[in-house]
Amino acid sequence: MIAPSEPIQPSNSAAALTQFIPGVDFQEAFNEKVIMIVGGANGIGASLVQLCCQSGAYVCIGDVDTIRGEALNKKCREKWPVYWDPALPPKPPRTSFFTVDVTNYQTVISLFDRAFQTYKRIDHVVVTAGSMDAGNNWFDQKLSLQSVREDIDVNLVGSLYVTRVASVYLRHNRGPGVDRSILLFSCAAGFKETPGVSIYQASKHGVQGLMRSLRPYFPSPYKHNLRINTICPWMTETRTTLTKKVQDRWTKEGLPVSTPQEVALISAGVLSNNSLNGTSMYVEGGRAWEIEANIDRLEPEWLGEEASKTLALGQKVLNDAWAS
Repeated sequence: MIAPSEPIQPSNSAAALTQFIPGVDFQEAFNEKVIMIVGGANGIGASLVQLCCQSGAYVCIGDVDTIRGEALNKKCREKWPVYWDPALPPKPPRTSFFTVDVTNYQTVISLFDRAFQTYKRIDHVVVTAGSMDAGNNWFDQKLSLQSVREDIDVNLVGSLYVTRVASVYLRHNRGPGVDRSILLFSCAAGFKETPGVSIYQASKHGVQGLMRSLRPYFPSPYKHNLRINTICPWMTETRTTLTKKVQDRWTKEGLPVSTPQEVALISAGVLSNNSLNGTSMYVEGGRAWEIEANIDRLEPEWLGEEASKTLALGQKVLNDAWAS
């Protein structure tokens, strides 16, 4: 594990950007593991729930969509039932669904409490919950003195709440050397500009910043001893909020679109690889590339060698100060 006083070591930092291909046996990696997927009732989250169940994991589904969440819960229990020796204590159900509003801190606490009561431990937490209203430009020039007073919900709040609570629950009922991790969902908008969705983009940049602030801190054996990473999908089939104009142009240009199943596969690859910490997987058309290593590798080129060295020294001072 990497101590917080040491700079994070990106994987393959001396090489050019290479495609990330999950090379892990999910059955071996996930069997009997307990995985919480917040936002797991729909889209990518629902695909990841089923992939984990298929691989022998127990899955806690948290979502505000009760109807689809309950339906998915029933489907997974029937399709992947849990078997155990009658002479031994019964095992918990394959899946459990709990309603949660990630912008309400107390319901997040309740979600973890109920999951812990059911499964006695949690191994991995995934936060796919989020929303984007492409038709709502927060800085629209047509805003009036009245409409500018309207409030908004921010995607970042849920990630902050879940990550904070998860960092505590993941530490309990774990044996020595047992892998634990948090996987947050950002987006390509988390590192590229996207006009018209300013609040969504700001929140996804916030998710990236949250991961980067925690990646040198969480892995320390003297702190939380867990990993944290992000997934940054580009266009996926679940983006139903896009305008027809954008969809038509996207199709005309022949641009790639990922399926929820493809993004779930990449996500499972990150969850199951205990060597990955502080990475961001950009997913495009079902393929993925890790971007953090090359941001660090190329820093002396885009910032300048002298400034890069000074920045590295200053960051070490800050990391040492926080570590103490």
